[in-house]
Amino acid sequence: MREIFIRIGEPLLVALTLSIYEFMSLTRTQRWLLAAIPLIFLGLFFVYPILSIFKISLFPEGRFDAASLRALWEKPYYLRVIWFTIWQAALSTLGALALGLPAAYLFAKFRFPGKKLLRALVTLPFVMPTVVVAVAFIALIGPRGLVNQGLMALFGLEKPPIQLLHTLGIILLAHVFYNTSVVIRMVGGFWANLDPRLEAAAAVLGAGPWQRARHITLPLLFPAILAAGLLAYLFNFTSFGVILILGGPKYATIEVEIYRTAVRLFNLPVAAALSILQMGFTLAMMAVYTRLQRRMTAPIEFQSVRRTQRPLKTTGEKLLAVGIFTTLAVFLLSPLLALVIQSFQTDEGLGLAFYRALFVNRTGSIFFVTPIEAARNSLAFALVTILFSIIIALPAAYLLSEPDRRRFSLSRLLDPLFMLPLGTSAVTLGFGYIVALNRPPLNLRASLIIVPIAHTLIAFPFVLRSILPVLRGMNPHLREAAQVLGANTVRVLRHIDLPILRRSLLVGVVFAFTISMGEFSASLLVTRPQFPTLPVAIYRLLGQPGRFNFGQAVAMSVILMAVTAVGYVIIENLRYGDIEEF
Repeated sequence: MREIFIRIGEPLLVALTLSIYEFMSLTRTQRWLLAAIPLIFLGLFFVYPILSIFKISLFPEGRFDAASLRALWEKPYYLRVIWFTIWQAALSTLGALALGLPAAYLFAKFRFPGKKLLRALVTLPFVMPTVVVAVAFIALIGPRGLVNQGLMALFGLEKPPIQLLHTLGIILLAHVFYNTSVVIRMVGGFWANLDPRLEAAAAVLGAGPWQRARHITLPLLFPAILAAGLLAYLFNFTSFGVILILGGPKYATIEVEIYRTAVRLFNLPVAAALSILQMGFTLAMMAVYTRLQRRMTAPIEFQSVRRTQRPLKTTGEKLLAVGIFTTLAVFLLSPLLALVIQSFQTDEGLGLAFYRALFVNRTGSIFFVTPIEAARNSLAFALVTILFSIIIALPAAYLLSEPDRRRFSLSRLLDPLFMLPLGTSAVTLGFGYIVALNRPPLNLRASLIIVPIAHTLIAFPFVLRSILPVLRGMNPHLREAAQVLGANTVRVLRHIDLPILRRSLLVGVVFAFTISMGEFSASLLVTRPQFPTLPVAIYRLLGQPGRFNFGQAVAMSVILMAVTAVGYVIIENLRYGDIEEF
């Protein structure tokens, strides 16, 4: 893959970076020209759709009307949706903290064989697309899941004894599965670098283990725990795919209700009011989260993990490690393993029938889209998303990497602006495209290009954050020395910038590719029926009766899981240590 990137991508990147480099000047006008590419993109495909949502909700007839907002608190149904969204996210977050904190302690304080592999495995669920997580839990504990199959065979039962599908229980389990690794990585990474001399000094002064934990460790860890909990809460609050697939018609978060109200009931003003409420909640939580992140960077004397970590020595420590990691392995890996097993389990026994069926039009209709065609659609959309993301992220990264010490500098203004799409749900963005991009000059609702545009808006911040730290850390004297030695701009870019940026660019490419391949929320709203993406095709198959349709959905989920896992492994191996910001 690296060779393909060098041979195909390098000429394009040289040309693109050269055009950017021509604008690299200290004048304010030229910096604004450099900012024009990402700003125009965000203005057209983020700000304009969001403003259209406000207009259709608050100004439906050209004048202010709060009727759609009043409906949210006047109708008991919407109040129940809002309240359910709030408390299910809280329960899910508490579950993730309860499972993740003990594991974070072990990762932070001890060295043991296979630690790096285990850390990668417990992180894998978080990078899985939500539709894959939902199908994995159906494959494990659904009516046709492995657990029910085993119990029915063992006790001779005719009906599945475990009925968790379309219940609150399976929703909470999927959310805990999805967010436990957030707690492990955020809290464990912070905990591993805390100075052990603080606890040692307290022990010398007579403090016991609980006193040291209460008065030293917990106060230092509290910002990290709160930040991890808030991030997990944000993911649970904006949950869409898990609720839609596993919750069924009985349960709906604000996110799911936006989709149902807009697409099924076509009540656009109320859907827009729900979107405004969703954005308000999300931006408030993002503001609190960024403040907590700043507290995590307070001046604390961190230590290397070589000084803070030690081997597992006592029998109690070893038993604790075995118990916690066995629980993690069973809980986090069994759904994914069940997904793989179910993809080969046909009525005739183990086989590849479900995978072979992905290539077959079983209906004989010219309007039927085979699963493999949906996979090709996703691949095509992902390639366009990569191109768009690099074109937008690269000038933004060069712009933000320019040193500017002024209090109200352009880079300080634009840095949080470029991250705003992360604070808006994908369903809200998709809904914004429906109401905004349906008339000239941006009549794109029926166009295929709207799908990679939506994917780019979601992927662009990740690509930017992959490139930016490397650019900021680049020694400017390298370029100056090359120019003094007679190198022209093209040679400076080819032999200085691109060799340094290549790995971070490839990380950004993989980020964009995997995000596009697995994106479900916005795709469900903006894809055309005859050009579904892989996650949308999986969702459609799940809604059709029959074992064969379910088997194809599982097989497609395995393919999507494999693509995501490979992308995650590539990203982890190409990082410059921990220099990337995601």
